[in-house]
Amino acid sequence: MLRWLLLSLSFLLAGLARAEPSTHDLDWFDEARQRAVPVRLYWPEGAAPVPLVVVSHGIGGSRQGYSYLGEHFAANGMASLHLQHVGSDRSLWAGNPVSLVGRLQDAAQEREALERVKDLSFALDRLLAHERFGARIDRARIAAAGHSYGANTVMLAAGASVQRAGRQLELRDPRVRAAVLLSAPPFYGEADLKAILRSITLPTLHVTATEDIIRIPGYYSPASDRIAVFEAVGSPVKALAVFEGGSHSIFTNRASTGGAELNPKVKAATKELALAFLRRVFEGKEEALQRWPQVYQPILARWISPGTTAAAR
Repeated sequence: MLRWLLLSLSFLLAGLARAEPSTHDLDWFDEARQRAVPVRLYWPEGAAPVPLVVVSHGIGGSRQGYSYLGEHFAANGMASLHLQHVGSDRSLWAGNPVSLVGRLQDAAQEREALERVKDLSFALDRLLAHERFGARIDRARIAAAGHSYGANTVMLAAGASVQRAGRQLELRDPRVRAAVLLSAPPFYGEADLKAILRSITLPTLHVTATEDIIRIPGYYSPASDRIAVFEAVGSPVKALAVFEGGSHSIFTNRASTGGAELNPKVKAATKELALAFLRRVFEGKEEALQRWPQVYQPILARWISPGTTAAAR
């Protein structure tokens, strides 16, 4: 009888170890702002407490985006909460094509940029208070990741300094302890990038490509802007990966942009790099991050590890 119980327990434990991550769509609403905040949560079943990554999409995106990141994080023990910013989400592509340019330009205005940061903090509030998931999240291991406009959102939540009418806008969310910035644009209309970004002192990972060029009606940003953002950020722990070729949207779920052959390689490299970087930050594990540039050297144009000194950069 005892042997049977021990065998049953071993099978149960093995089953728990193999538990698959699960996906949950949650439709939240911020009453204070009268604004919907839909999210998708990728959850690593069977593991607690878990680190958390909050993911912010680029202009015209949704909570379904960047699934390759969410699935990879969850498969490796990290929860991933993907936001949908209703003022700059996929609904922009609907409606009269003649007015598309106006919708895109309106979504890029400062009021929406500020609402997006509030979306991030509101979603964190709701998830950490959630009856099923909240208590299972490690509050000391929360990161934020964003692509393009989402990278701007994350930089604001990470401590970017913006002043209006002679006063500092209070946008930083101190719960965010690390940032993953994909294709990070500068802050349009702001002359001194360093004055805005030097106040970001938490660990940051910057990922871009040599053809990472932003072209939106009224806005243009060359790939060199991504490097300028990296240089301006004040974090003493920061890393930069630049892929050869690619495109600005290669980091989205789109399957062929930037080259049908290169696209899946960049996605694989990006998700592995993000995980390795966060494990270094949160767990002090160096091996995966040290190994990463050797594995992906054939598609890399430039790599600066977080241990590289400012003088060497």
